[in-house]
Amino acid sequence: MPTPKFTLEIIAAAIEGFEAQKTRIDGQIAELRALLTGGAAESAAAPEPPKLGRRKMSAAGRKAIAEAQRRRWAAKKAADESAPKVASKPKRKLSAAGRKAIIAATKKRWASKRAEAAKAK
Repeated sequence: MPTPKFTLEIIAAAIEGFEAQKTRIDGQIAELRALLTGGAAESAAAPEPPKLGRRKMSAAGRKAIAEAQRRRWAAKKAADESAPKVASKPKRKLSAAGRKAIIAATKKRWASKRAEAAKAK
C-alpha cells in the first residue's frame, strides 16, 4: 500500500473540517443541555473565569497593622540602644623591623628558587 503524502493544503483542509465538526457537535451538546435544564441554550464556549478585583482592607485593619509595625520597630530600637557598644580594635600596623624581616625572607626564597633554576639548566 503506498504511503500517503500529506501536503500543507491537505493538512489545512483537515484542520478546517475537524473544527467545523467540533463547532457542530458543540452546538448539539448545548441544545441537549438546554433540554435537560429547561432553559435557553448556552453558548458552547467555555465560560470565562470571573475577574478578581483587588482585595480591600478596612481602615481599622490598616491601622492595626501599622500600629503593630511601630511597636516592632520601637522594640528593635530599644534593644539596639540598650546593647553595650563594643569598641572596635584599632587597625594593626606593621613595624619597620617586621617589614624588613618579611623583605629579607622573600629575597632569600627568590634567591634559592633562582639557584635551583640555574642547577636545572
